[in-house]
Amino acid sequence: MKHLLLFLALLFMFAAQNSGAAQALPSLAKVNEWQVKWGGRPRDPFVAPDGKVWFCGQAGNYIGRLDPKSGELTRFEVPDNSHPHNLIIDGRGLVWYAGNRNGHIGKITPGSGEVEKFLMPQEISDPHTLVFDQQNNIWFSAQNSNAIGKLDTATGKVNYVVATQKRSRPYGIAVDSKNQPWSVLLGTNKIARVNPLTFALKEINLPREDARPRRLVITRDNNIWYADYAGSYLGRYNPKTQAFHEWKMPSFPASNPYGMAVDNDGRIWIAETGQYPNKMVVFDSQKQAFISSTPIPSGGAIRHMSYDHKQDQIWFGVDTGFISNIHFKR
Repeated sequence: MKHLLLFLALLFMFAAQNSGAAQALPSLAKVNEWQVKWGGRPRDPFVAPDGKVWFCGQAGNYIGRLDPKSGELTRFEVPDNSHPHNLIIDGRGLVWYAGNRNGHIGKITPGSGEVEKFLMPQEISDPHTLVFDQQNNIWFSAQNSNAIGKLDTATGKVNYVVATQKRSRPYGIAVDSKNQPWSVLLGTNKIARVNPLTFALKEINLPREDARPRRLVITRDNNIWYADYAGSYLGRYNPKTQAFHEWKMPSFPASNPYGMAVDNDGRIWIAETGQYPNKMVVFDSQKQAFISSTPIPSGGAIRHMSYDHKQDQIWFGVDTGFISNIHFKR
């Protein structure tokens, strides 16, 4: 009887560990939030060299700027039907945004608010997510155009490569230390790498056919970390060994990980958008374990995030109309 009871107890423990029940994690982070008076789905904030925070008003067709010290908000108009989807800021403080609905990448001069448009080729209608390379040129994904492209910021020239499979949906994008752009293909179970010189595209299958990666980050060791939105997994791909490793998200199977960022210590911050309110979880890439989970008070979906190295803060927008940051409690 004792052996039977021990067997049943072990069986119960095994089942509990593999049932997909949400992991109980402490909240080690603090959230600060600013409500945006114009609404319009504020998203994708990015910190400028002067500490001001710029963001897209995607649905409202504007670019906004937040002074985190005073809370002051400033609005900048962009061309009609731009519906800016993402922005990044260069070392001179110039703001570059993706005109997602009318096929351009725009550059805003902060002092004047002047917008310069860089038109896309006819085949690309929807620049999506932007990232700088080591020469301050911009690599971008174009989800519905099924392409990954590069804008030469000095000449305005655009080159691009099309994914091999229709409706691959290139989505999140990042550049590694070798100046190579990587993208996740949301319509497939693949990640992709572009040769920056030849534009040759290499597509890599993820371990599970039903995976649908939505965002990615790259750690200093050049490992590729991706969020499987459909499967609720965090995955790592090592380009040197071509090996994969995957972890169930804390709210598996209802995590739907979306926005991602990596901090100076290699900790990966991931928004669980399958939860309401969304939860911000932290994965320590050295310990290979989730260490924190924090609910976001304002509620709605967190689509993209950026990291401010100077202040050690993660910035993100929330669909309910907020610009927010999060950092470890100090």
